[in-house]
Amino acid sequence: MKQLSTTDPEFARQFSRVIDARREADSDVAGAVADILRSVRSNGDKALSQYTQRFDGYTLGEDSDWTITENACKAAYDTLADEQRDALELAASRIRAYHEAQLPKNRDYTDDTGARLGAVWRPVDAAGLYVPGGRAAYPSSLLMNAIPARVAGVERLVVVTPTPKGNSNPLVLAAAHIAGVDEIWRVGGAQAIGALAYGTDKIARVDVVTGPGNAYVAEAKRQLYGVVGIDMVAGPSEILVVADAKNDADWIAADLLSQAEHDPTSQSILITDDAGFAAEVADRIDVQISMLATAKTARASWDDHGVIIVVNDLSREAPDLVNAFASEHVELAIDDPQGMMEKIRHAGSIFLGRMTPEAVGDYVAGPNHVLPTGRRARFSSGLSVLDFMKRTSFIQLDDASFSAIGPAAATLAHAEGLPAHAKSVELRLK
Repeated sequence: MKQLSTTDPEFARQFSRVIDARREADSDVAGAVADILRSVRSNGDKALSQYTQRFDGYTLGEDSDWTITENACKAAYDTLADEQRDALELAASRIRAYHEAQLPKNRDYTDDTGARLGAVWRPVDAAGLYVPGGRAAYPSSLLMNAIPARVAGVERLVVVTPTPKGNSNPLVLAAAHIAGVDEIWRVGGAQAIGALAYGTDKIARVDVVTGPGNAYVAEAKRQLYGVVGIDMVAGPSEILVVADAKNDADWIAADLLSQAEHDPTSQSILITDDAGFAAEVADRIDVQISMLATAKTARASWDDHGVIIVVNDLSREAPDLVNAFASEHVELAIDDPQGMMEKIRHAGSIFLGRMTPEAVGDYVAGPNHVLPTGRRARFSSGLSVLDFMKRTSFIQLDDASFSAIGPAAATLAHAEGLPAHAKSVELRLK
């Protein structure tokens, strides 16, 4: 864990080093993924079968070996403990309500020349959703990806998920039942992304691929962007907590560890104006890690990538630091979180106040937990219904509106050296 202070003469250099540190896939991953994608494109289902046997220890033989049925998902839902079923249903209802409010409106109007202009929104035909099944299986991620797609109006929802040794997570299957997924395929990794993008004899291609995964999945999405739409290239998880000494140190320590336990390359950052509180949080992190079932992962993340920054004035200094990190998750555990949020331009999602831990946002708050990482919040947003939709503009002119704007179009076409463009306008003007 690195501890920095804005009063240190070396702070600017040290801070730049933290900002520029890479925690994502290297060239070896890129090369391996390129090989996998070439194989899937050339050999289709045969390649999927070979990779699934190699990486998951699972044999894709008969047709029934390839998929998880709707009946299996329903059975998983029916056998859940009441508490778990109720939690999934609550999460689904809140996610659905939040994303229904995101639906864009079509536009259709006539301007002062008489030209009719506008745009219509339409869903993609098919979406592929990646659901991890290796280090951890997340029913919450299935809900966060599938529900916005359904709200957008996508007709075909396809899930790909690895099932090591043939094992699947019943909570994931129950979530698929709640969300109304159409197909679940027992394939994962970069090869699954390739199958969704290119299509195989068994798996029909899709238009958009979303969902979290490991470095190989993220790299496959990056390489296939353009062949298929993607939500984003997501890297390791991040949390940045701005907290004063009025907080309970145990609460803040737990918040920081909520992301550290995801992966050894995750990053947790604390910005505070009290060195004593910083030391207390660091101490509580050490105590809490020792009690976690995920201790090995959390310890590696905190030791290698954790950062504590002590500032003199939170309200004056913290916003610029937050904007520089452009983190996936930002907690503002301070007296005036709204005031600070108004100064923050770059963040995937912001959690306001001492009673709003990021972990609630992962499950039941409503906004999507698929968020930009690796400073991409500078130019990217979290997953929404818009990731499953596209906008088509339209134009309709009559004689009067064409006469009003056509001559300018012809003039600009000539200026650009495109006489055929100009002629297509000028013939109508005559």
